[in-house]
Amino acid sequence: LDTQLHSLFSNDACLSIVHSLMCHRQGGENEGFAKRAIESLVKKLKEKKDELDSLITAITTNGVHPSKCVTIQRTLDGRLQVAGRKGFPHVIYARLWRWPDLHKNELKHVKFCQYAFDLKYDNVCVNPYHYERVVSPGIALSLSPLGPPGRLIKEEYIHDCIQMDMPLGMSPSDHPHPGALKLPCIDAQTLCYPHFCLCAGPEFWCSISYFEMDVQVGEMFKVPASCPVVTVDGYVDPSGGDRFCLGQLSNVHRTDSSERARLHIGKGVQLECRGEGDVWMRCMSDHAVFVQSYYLDREAGRAPGDAVHKIYPGAYIKVFDLRQCHRQMQQQAATAQAAAAAQAAAVAGNIPGPGSVGGIAPAVSLSAAAGIGVDDLRRLCILRLSFVKGWGPDYPRQSIKHTPCWVEVHLHRALQLLDEVLHTMPLADPGPAN
Repeated sequence: LDTQLHSLFSNDACLSIVHSLMCHRQGGENEGFAKRAIESLVKKLKEKKDELDSLITAITTNGVHPSKCVTIQRTLDGRLQVAGRKGFPHVIYARLWRWPDLHKNELKHVKFCQYAFDLKYDNVCVNPYHYERVVSPGIALSLSPLGPPGRLIKEEYIHDCIQMDMPLGMSPSDHPHPGALKLPCIDAQTLCYPHFCLCAGPEFWCSISYFEMDVQVGEMFKVPASCPVVTVDGYVDPSGGDRFCLGQLSNVHRTDSSERARLHIGKGVQLECRGEGDVWMRCMSDHAVFVQSYYLDREAGRAPGDAVHKIYPGAYIKVFDLRQCHRQMQQQAATAQAAAAAQAAAVAGNIPGPGSVGGIAPAVSLSAAAGIGVDDLRRLCILRLSFVKGWGPDYPRQSIKHTPCWVEVHLHRALQLLDEVLHTMPLADPGPAN
């Protein structure tokens, strides 16, 4: 009887662990394959409690806390079979939890990994946070011109450059007018600094608004550029430059569900601005928070706005990438402008080629792209996160406006870039609402 009870307990524990680890998958593989792969790994680690604990720690905290090797036995050909498919084990699990678009030759183990795949031991480490992704050599800078004389960068870097209106060979520190630096890359003379920007940033790097259901509570909280880390918590202390305390905000229309949820915000979240405008988030609360993030959508292989991401207590994760946002707003603005022009041509019956069937069908297919307005582009510059309760396709609440307490974060550097995009590429206004 004791053995049976132990077996039942073990099976329940394994199911719980699999479910938890499934919540952190990045979306590159279908759910069935991911579940089989995770079940297989958890089963192999049942008798290795320390390694199973290391796996759970690594995955649920996104590698923030150090973790040991997580090993499985090496097969004869080095590959692992899951759901009828074979692949290298460290690649399979790195795809599941870190890089959904990973190729098999892109991994390099970190120095402290004792059982890395390349070391050829009988046991193989599959801890995704014991490997780094190797950048493809094709992304390196090229010294051969790819366009007009003087352009010394590859196309992959076109959106990652700082423009300098100065002769080649002049250093950035010699430039007398930092305000003359601009994005995107359009000058004849181009110098590229992928991780460095001298653009003058805004006085406040973000503004945070707090809501209960569909009602804004309190004033908008602005975070100065001098405070790159801001805490949003549930306490009643006075709010300061780097701390927004939600507990001290009153709402005469507060519902019971909001009252209950507010009790669980606790230490809340920390938002950190890095570089020119990337944003990382740490969940300080004892309860998960739920985030709408176009960056995480892309990392998970989902369509923009298609998912709500559950961030567990203790996790520290990137939630916004400025350069990705800038590329996306440029693409959407260009698509909207082109679609509006094409739609007008389609209605007039002027679209040539096999797609031209009297103008009506092409016009209908273009209407969605042509209907992109400024509000759609502004959403790219906003983060939304709810405390305690989730929303979206996987939850009973379909809108964040149905959650008991949530915040909206406007990112000012991204909005600044959007303003530049709109000035250089004006949208055709499809209607008064936009």
